[in-house]
Amino acid sequence: MRLVPDPVYGEVDLTASVEELAALADAVAEGEGIIGSAPPLDGDTLAAIEVRKTSGPGVRIELDASRQVLMIGGDPGARVMLAADLQHMAAAQDGGHLHIDYFTEHPYLVEGSVPIVVNSPYGGMPAR
Repeated sequence: MRLVPDPVYGEVDLTASVEELAALADAVAEGEGIIGSAPPLDGDTLAAIEVRKTSGPGVRIELDASRQVLMIGGDPGARVMLAADLQHMAAAQDGGHLHIDYFTEHPYLVEGSVPIVVNSPYGGMPAR
């Protein structure tokens, strides 16, 4: 897995294998886990994603800059929705990417969450 924060747009670009995205989806659904980045780590990448259970409502995605870790926390219902989106990208064999960023009345993200872009393990734009 590779996690690259974009200082201009404030989003985190997430690139992972099918297995890594599936493991992340499982951790999000369960509400706990740490998924590490693949070496080499450099000044442009984050070290890991840490998932934790928190009280709701919603999911908050934030950056722990001191540890260089992307934190995901939320209530069970909201985490299940995020996990489904991640699992969908793991299975999207036609490629593409998914923007997960807050907007008014977002179904699971809370205001102030760090936006992420989840890239399909199959790369590129959708073949359709």
